[in-house]
Amino acid sequence: MATVVMEQIGRLFINAQQFRQIPQLLESAFPTLPCTVKAHDVPWVFREPHILGGYRQPEHSWRYYFLTLFQRHNEALNVWTHLLAAFIILVKSQELSETVDFLRDPHAQPLFIVLLSAFTYLSCSALAHLLNAKSELSHYTFYFLDYVGVAIYQYGSALAHFYYAIEEGWHTRVRGIFLPTAAFLAWFSCFGCCYGKYASPRLPKFAHKLFQVVPSGLAYCLDISPVLHRIYSCHQQEGGCSNQAVAYHRYQVIFFLVSAYFFACPHPERWLPGRCDFIGQGHQIFHVFLVLCTLVQIEATRIDYIERRPLYERLHGNLAHDAVALFIFTACCSALTAFYVRKRVQAQLCEKEK
Repeated sequence: MATVVMEQIGRLFINAQQFRQIPQLLESAFPTLPCTVKAHDVPWVFREPHILGGYRQPEHSWRYYFLTLFQRHNEALNVWTHLLAAFIILVKSQELSETVDFLRDPHAQPLFIVLLSAFTYLSCSALAHLLNAKSELSHYTFYFLDYVGVAIYQYGSALAHFYYAIEEGWHTRVRGIFLPTAAFLAWFSCFGCCYGKYASPRLPKFAHKLFQVVPSGLAYCLDISPVLHRIYSCHQQEGGCSNQAVAYHRYQVIFFLVSAYFFACPHPERWLPGRCDFIGQGHQIFHVFLVLCTLVQIEATRIDYIERRPLYERLHGNLAHDAVALFIFTACCSALTAFYVRKRVQAQLCEKEK
């Protein structure tokens, strides 16, 4: 009996030793990547305020930047937060497709659009943070792509809120202008971000931030208005508000406001320069809370789609087809704007090289 026990202990010891070797085996499976460098070793366009290290060297192959997905650098968490969230959205979409007929039910199309737009902005953001370090042109190109994804998500959110979350009283006030204005502000947000990035060498830092924050803030104020009116109306009811979707909408607003703070203010790295190079950056916290905002928003939209069908069928009629066309138009205008500003950047960089 003692011999059997000793044999089992020996096997466990061998298995534990093999388990410890897994990180070394994974490391040997990938080529050795160049070490990250300090901020002064990369061009100014790649530098972030108060982030002093963890930068990837520019002018390597595309393969290198894709492989940095598994490297420790100052963009790694920004990539993984949105990459994992995009995967969760895909899983959620697959689960919903088992019970929701996205193709034949026109009233399900806004739900599909908010899922698609969320996946788009998360994927574009992950690509921007992963690949922007290759060159100056790549830096601008992928961040412009990120801004297109944000514009698409802004319109998708506005559509979902207008279609499913809106109360009849607010619908009466804004029905003729809401979606066209939401589409314009989504495009304006994309333009503001692209132009602010393009003109950043000639602008003060606060002005660059204003080009990003002000158009996006205006878009958010409009897009969230049906939700805020819904929350207010729910709490005005006798007996309080116990609606599950409204609870998710409240969390959505809270998570977004927290994320907006960390986007606008580079905390805590401003207080701890060099201590947040790999983890703890304000932009990483912004990513986490924005992901939480998106996930609870989609859950609230799913519940509204199921529970409020009689209301939105009566309010919107055949609006879904026009809303889908406006979504495509907004995405195309945003993409063309980003492409145009990229051409300006390319010409500027070519002029600088002469």
